[in-house]
Amino acid sequence: MRLWRTLAFLVFCLCIIFGIVAKGSNGSSSPRTGDWTVSISNEAGKVEFSLIEHHHGGNSSHESDWPASAFLGVDFSKPGRQEVHFVITRDAGKIDCEGYLKDGEGAGIFHFEPNPDYARQMQSIGFPVDDEKQYAMAVQDVSLEFARQMKGEHLSDLDTDKLIAFRIFKVDKEFIADLRSAGLNISDSDKLVAFRIHGVTPQMIRALRAAGYSPDEDTLIAMRIHGATPEWVEELKKRGYDHVDLEKLIAFRIHGVSPDFIGKLQGLGYQHPDPDELIAMRIHNVTPEYIAQMRSRGMQHLTVDELVSMRIHGID
Repeated sequence: MRLWRTLAFLVFCLCIIFGIVAKGSNGSSSPRTGDWTVSISNEAGKVEFSLIEHHHGGNSSHESDWPASAFLGVDFSKPGRQEVHFVITRDAGKIDCEGYLKDGEGAGIFHFEPNPDYARQMQSIGFPVDDEKQYAMAVQDVSLEFARQMKGEHLSDLDTDKLIAFRIFKVDKEFIADLRSAGLNISDSDKLVAFRIHGVTPQMIRALRAAGYSPDEDTLIAMRIHGATPEWVEELKKRGYDHVDLEKLIAFRIHGVSPDFIGKLQGLGYQHPDPDELIAMRIHNVTPEYIAQMRSRGMQHLTVDELVSMRIHGID
C-alpha cells in the first residue's frame, strides 16, 4: 500500500514540475505591449494613430494617418470623455487596445496577440517571418494576399523586409502596373521603394516619354532628387533648350543652371550657349553680374570660353 502511495506522490510531483516547465516555456517570449495615442488628422476621415511598443528594454514607435473606420466601435465625433476598447485585426495578429478618448483624441495601452499560423503561411509563400517581423507586419498590414500579389509580380530581391517597406511606402500592384503601362519595365524591389521615397510617378514617366526621353530607373530617381521635373524641363524648352540630354539636365540642377539664369544670359546677347558651357559658367561662377562688370571695364565681346578662363585665372 505504501508503495502505491509513494508512486502516486511521485506522479503528482512530476505533473506539477511538467506544468511549471510548460508554463515557463510558454512565457519565455514576453508579450509585446505598449502605449497608443490618437489625435485629429488634417485628412478628412482619418486620425493620427501612433503605437509606442516596449520590448526588450527599449521602445519602438509607429505613427501614421489611419482611416477612422479601422477602429471598429469607436466614435471619434463624440464629445467629452469616453472609455474605449478596440481591436485591430490583421493576418499577422491582433492589436488589442484600451484607453480613453476626450473630444476625439486620447491614449491608452495595447498588447499584441500574434496569429500562430501566420509565420507558417508566409513561409509557404516564400517569406520567412520571426517574432520581430510579425509584429511589424501586423502594424503595417502585410496580409497573406498582399504577399501573394507581390510574389506574382516577379520582382528581384523581394524578401520579407521589402514587403514591410512596400506597405510603409505604398508600393502595391496598382503602382507597379501604372509604372509598367507608362513604358517602364521595372522589376527591382529597391528601385520601387526609391521611387516612392523620391516621388517618381507614372505621370512623370509619361511626360518625359512624350517629350522624347527614355529614362531608366536610376536617371528618374536622380531627376527627382535634384528637382529636374517635367515642369522645369518645359521652362527650359521655352528658353530654347529642347531635348537636352537627361544627364546634363541633372547637372543643370546640381550646378544651378536655371531658366532665369539662361534668360539673363540671353538678355546680355548670349542667345544659346551650349549646355556644357552653361554648366562650366555656373561651376566657375561666371554670372550675369560678372559679365556686366567686365563690360563696364571695356571688355565687350567676350566669349563664354574666355569668361570661364578669366574666372579660372582669378581675373575679377
